[in-house]
Amino acid sequence: MSRKKPSIKEVAARAGVSTATVSNVFSGRKPVNDELKESVRQAAHELGYQLDRAASQLRSGRTRIIAVLVPDLTDTFFATIISRLETAAYAEGYDVIVASSHNDREVESSRLKALLSWRPEGLIAVPCSATIPQELKDARHTLPMVLVDRVATRNAIADTVSIDNREAGEIAARHLLECGHRNIAIGVSSLDHPPIVERKDGAAAIISEATGFPPTILNLGTDIAAGTRAFLDWMERNPQPEAIIALTNVTALSVLSALAEHKIDIPARASIIAFDDYAWMSARNTGLTAIRQPADEIAETAWARLKIRIGHGPHEPVTPTVLNASLIVRASVRDLTPVIEEDSRDQGGLELAKPGKDVRPTKKVH
Repeated sequence: MSRKKPSIKEVAARAGVSTATVSNVFSGRKPVNDELKESVRQAAHELGYQLDRAASQLRSGRTRIIAVLVPDLTDTFFATIISRLETAAYAEGYDVIVASSHNDREVESSRLKALLSWRPEGLIAVPCSATIPQELKDARHTLPMVLVDRVATRNAIADTVSIDNREAGEIAARHLLECGHRNIAIGVSSLDHPPIVERKDGAAAIISEATGFPPTILNLGTDIAAGTRAFLDWMERNPQPEAIIALTNVTALSVLSALAEHKIDIPARASIIAFDDYAWMSARNTGLTAIRQPADEIAETAWARLKIRIGHGPHEPVTPTVLNASLIVRASVRDLTPVIEEDSRDQGGLELAKPGKDVRPTKKVH
């Protein structure tokens, strides 16, 4: 004989609260303090109580669902953002459904249609290209949404959260130049992504101004193996650069694989700056100097903007939020500058970046 499902009254009795409080904890209609939330959730867990989402939706007309679309679920940067969003959403009584476009516009369209069929209360999306999907354009006046990362802030159809990618490219280029490098290559993935274009443009402008000639641009794609072959082919026909800026973690892995194939030591024979500062970048004999994106802050800001949109509707003026990246200095950049013997402690000079130091830009974009 099957056991009767526990009721909301039983949960309320065990937690020592009213049924209205239990309802508010699971629906998020009204705020409940953290202590009561924990008591209700513990009681629900002990009794095996689960909210009937379908019935709740019929009663309230709200799904309490947030949809999230990213280009790649295996990418640590996107996975971190999803994890932070799930935590924030759960704390406020929302469930999150996630889909990946696999960096394919046709798949992106299909995934968006599937996500929208759930009638979510809000959507956070990382487009897979510079082209905003038609599904988002069609839904922008009725569905609260926030676009993250791979977006242009000008003429955006919704609130955006991104970093100052041009500045990020400039930071990487300046660090190499300050370390005495002049023959610099830039590894790009797809120039169909606004952030990659902006990073490339920022780095290239600084390098061109300092050296008098443009840096080499290496198109390595979004597949590690294909990018490795592309870089190996290029190295067969061209002199090796002194330093390489890899504008994504995938291009960084392609560059590292190609250099390993030729047994080129880092940084003795080639310096590298990577992007995104994944854990593996510090878990190496030679840690990679990297540009770190504030993934936690990006997720927190995206959630805050979405909550505002859910509360006030999608008709408010579009708000772009631009955050700053920072330079994490490790051992993958060789210092080619002449050694100055005199003690410069009292010379009022700039402090040199030390390995492992988080060097933040002085400019803050709002």
